[in-house]
Amino acid sequence: MNPTAPNHSASGQVTFLGAGPGDPGLLTLRAVEALASADVLIADPQVLDVVRVHARAQVDTPLQASADEASIPADIPTLRDTANLVMAAARAGKRVVRAVTGDPGLDGNVAEEMLACASEGIVFEVVPGIAAAVGVPAYAGVPLRDAEGTDVRFVDARTADDRCWTELGTSDATAVVSTTLDAVAAAAGELVSAGRKPDTPLTVTIAGTTTRQRTWTATLGSVAQVLKAAKVLPSPDGGQSVIAVVGERSAAAQRDRLSWFESKPLFGWRVLVPRTKEQAASLSDQLVSYGAVPHEVPTIAVEPPRTPQQMERAVKGLVTGRYEWIAFTSVNAVKAVREKFEEYGLDARAFAGIKVAAVGEQTAKALIAFGVKPDLVPSGEQSAAGLLEDWPPYDPVFDPIDRVFLPRADIATETLVAGLIELGWEVDDVTAYRTVRASPPPAETREAIKGGGFDAVLFTSSSTVRNLVGIAGKPHNVTVIACIGPATAKTAEEHGLRVDVMSPEPSVHKLAEALADFGAARRDAALEAGDPVTRPSERRPGSRRRARS
Repeated sequence: MNPTAPNHSASGQVTFLGAGPGDPGLLTLRAVEALASADVLIADPQVLDVVRVHARAQVDTPLQASADEASIPADIPTLRDTANLVMAAARAGKRVVRAVTGDPGLDGNVAEEMLACASEGIVFEVVPGIAAAVGVPAYAGVPLRDAEGTDVRFVDARTADDRCWTELGTSDATAVVSTTLDAVAAAAGELVSAGRKPDTPLTVTIAGTTTRQRTWTATLGSVAQVLKAAKVLPSPDGGQSVIAVVGERSAAAQRDRLSWFESKPLFGWRVLVPRTKEQAASLSDQLVSYGAVPHEVPTIAVEPPRTPQQMERAVKGLVTGRYEWIAFTSVNAVKAVREKFEEYGLDARAFAGIKVAAVGEQTAKALIAFGVKPDLVPSGEQSAAGLLEDWPPYDPVFDPIDRVFLPRADIATETLVAGLIELGWEVDDVTAYRTVRASPPPAETREAIKGGGFDAVLFTSSSTVRNLVGIAGKPHNVTVIACIGPATAKTAEEHGLRVDVMSPEPSVHKLAEALADFGAARRDAALEAGDPVTRPSERRPGSRRRARS
């Protein structure tokens, strides 16, 4: 039986799914498939946001809870009651996904839920996930085994008894201890009392596999002092889960070389991207690869032209053979033409016989998604100037038509039009859409911008500078300002901003790369000086240097 196929029996089916320790990228392909077909999603609060994005919009989520368990209203069932929710949904013939933190095989409550399904003859399956006890040390740069084959023991400090501590204390195995931040010292004390040497190396990792991850290196005897010196204890957040790894394999010198995740150049940086989610998709992916947390804030909104007749005539001209070329200078231009096509009942076949140019990779991708493969994309700079460098001059022998259709924004520059005319082409420069200032972002975002809550902001044009300041206020002076080019930098300076990073080329991806280089240099300087590595936002007055849940 295919667990994701529609179920026609009287009772439903249940998928017990491991959502991993926190990084959404650690969900398995099978987990994503199961989530996409779920009728009901019952998830641990800690991973609800991780799994919900892969579920259908109509999925029922009985546990509408956040990762902060203290905020769960009293009238919402607790995790101990999820068995009743699972069984009720399955009896109603629903496809249920029960998502848990880590791996379901290590969750005792889930084992009881599986037995309940088996007792009633309800079909279920198990989709394993990456256990926190394995995934977190990997992200912290702490290998659990090496070529010498040291034993590894896993223990939950909350349920461990005296016998368990004694066995660990008399062993030289690497111990992976699941506990809470404020109970780490007590667990270390249990191991010392049971026979482990106080100078045995230990690492403690909080919020593992997420961009809030933080790891401290200590020994069994010094861990309490290390956490106190780092000002993470005492703390009201002491109840947060941590993974502690005890043994020679977690020695500081080794972790310094293997800490690949926390040493990313923009690790944990909140980066403001003043673009729409659609425009910022690939840029945000690139920032995530550097360890950053991108936050998209649209600064412009796109609206139809005030008079649509010009656009209508141009689209009809495409069909009747008026143009040799059509040039797209933005994703929004592609969207505007596509919408007009759909309005007339046309599709990509209307481009037959017409040469198509795209100003850059993102515009080209939008065309391909429409079913149109561009004939020309700049081989160099992805801009109007780069497009002109590769654009062929008009040749009356080889070009039966001398006209170019250029659908653009109402505020577009004349660079491309002038260049095409110089190459001998006639240009129909048509306003395909208007750009207007976007609505202000939520109050929380505005406060973060003005109060130094963001570590960096990427400005991709002069208009993004003007519009962001206009709708949200000026970024705080601790925020790193990165600009795509001299003109954008000049506008930023005119608005009283200090420009820290300049892209070597007018490309959003080169801009992100330049910011990553800046972050790496900043990190290296702190390490060389023996200072802690902090984010720019942690320098603002009153900021608290602690791990946040």
